[in-house]
Amino acid sequence: MIMNGFDRDIPLLQILSEERMEAVHRATLETLRNTGVRFLDSKALQVLQGAGCRIVDDERVLFPEWLVEDSLTKCPSNFLLRSREPGRSIRLGGNAVYFSSFPGMDTVDLDTWKSRRATKAEQDDGVKVLDALPNLHFLSPYTPYFQIEGVQPVMWILETVASQVRNTGKIIRIGYQKESEIFALQMAQALDMDFLCSVFATSPLTYYGETLNALYRFVEAGFPIHITSGGAIGGSLPATTAGATVVHNAELMAGIVLIQLLRPGTSVVANTFVNPMNMKTGTPSFATIESSLHAVVFNQMWRRYGLPINNSLSGCVNSKKADYQCGYEKAIPTLVSALSGANGVHLHGGIHAELTYHPVQSILDDDVAGMIGHFLRGVDINEETLAANLISQVIPGAGHFLGEEHTLKWFKQEQFFPNVADRTPLNQSGPDGPDALSNAKKRMAEILEKHRPPLLNAGKDQEIERILEEARRYYKNKGELNTTK
Repeated sequence: MIMNGFDRDIPLLQILSEERMEAVHRATLETLRNTGVRFLDSKALQVLQGAGCRIVDDERVLFPEWLVEDSLTKCPSNFLLRSREPGRSIRLGGNAVYFSSFPGMDTVDLDTWKSRRATKAEQDDGVKVLDALPNLHFLSPYTPYFQIEGVQPVMWILETVASQVRNTGKIIRIGYQKESEIFALQMAQALDMDFLCSVFATSPLTYYGETLNALYRFVEAGFPIHITSGGAIGGSLPATTAGATVVHNAELMAGIVLIQLLRPGTSVVANTFVNPMNMKTGTPSFATIESSLHAVVFNQMWRRYGLPINNSLSGCVNSKKADYQCGYEKAIPTLVSALSGANGVHLHGGIHAELTYHPVQSILDDDVAGMIGHFLRGVDINEETLAANLISQVIPGAGHFLGEEHTLKWFKQEQFFPNVADRTPLNQSGPDGPDALSNAKKRMAEILEKHRPPLLNAGKDQEIERILEEARRYYKNKGELNTTK
């Protein structure tokens, strides 16, 4: 069974004419043909050269246009991701929209907004909260936290994956470091589920060996690939939206060519995490209107190519706390991504710059996801919803529609009811009454008290622990795990 996301039943937000789309496409092919992409791995160079690419400067690959376009046609327009729990699978592509989490390095204190490393219990609790949220459909890598107190860095990814598969039945996207994908893939196979597997190009126009080794393993396992890069507009990418999109798209297309040469027909979702550089500080600016403008162009181009699309631009923000700035920095890019064609949108839980995360923020974000999902379905126009006969009867008579059966039938469908937003009148709650943040804190406590995620049976849980132990031995033998700690 497929988990219900949201169906986009309204016209797409598009800003490029066909002529301008073709210009972006041609510039991207020209970049791949003349500038090329660096592949720092002998196997990749051999595969690409054998398919008709030219190698210059020992590691830079120049792509013929026909090979790029042929590789794009081999990517399915949609694909199924199987969860470990019935009813939690999703199908990416078409007009379906799903929302996902976004990680942070650390947790944050909701009173002081100071960050600190999360504990294992907080990691598990964060996953349990995500499992309970109705508008959160899949989990991103490292969610909720990149690092966990008491866990050595080489095991952070694997302990996070184990926490996720133990505490949610939803779909999971994984990352990689130091060959962690070897053991993560074993977990997926043990649970007979799919992982959405991340492959990160390095901007500008580079694939490093660690990434390519992970790519080979993901493709061999037959899992879908989430291909992305995170360049900075005005830094590693040109300062213009058009130029940045050209380089970014070239990075993704180069990886897609390799993927399709290795295993034709492999499912791929194209993701963007491109943000402008703050020219005052030299650091990236997140969830900006410039990022949203790029997302509309990116989404329009990749819908032309026929691949499922993911946007990560609304997952983290510049604000350091769950305040008004955080709200608009998350809501605007999320809405723009959903309106312009993204199938997956990262939103839940992340706060500042991939550095902080909190489950309370994920609860606040779930209201945003629900509101946008409600908007995407559009307006139902038929004889009953137009209600012309009812209007002619009610207005000359009672003058209001409160007691009508039509109202009782339709208001719950036509209105969205947030879980934590405060909509009480001022004269009932006063200025010091509950607000969205305090309501979200209460909801988190209720979820952790009452929600029971689908647990693994004893045998599968033991298999996950066995895989973790195997990974610990592997890293210990390589001298990367200190057993005295």
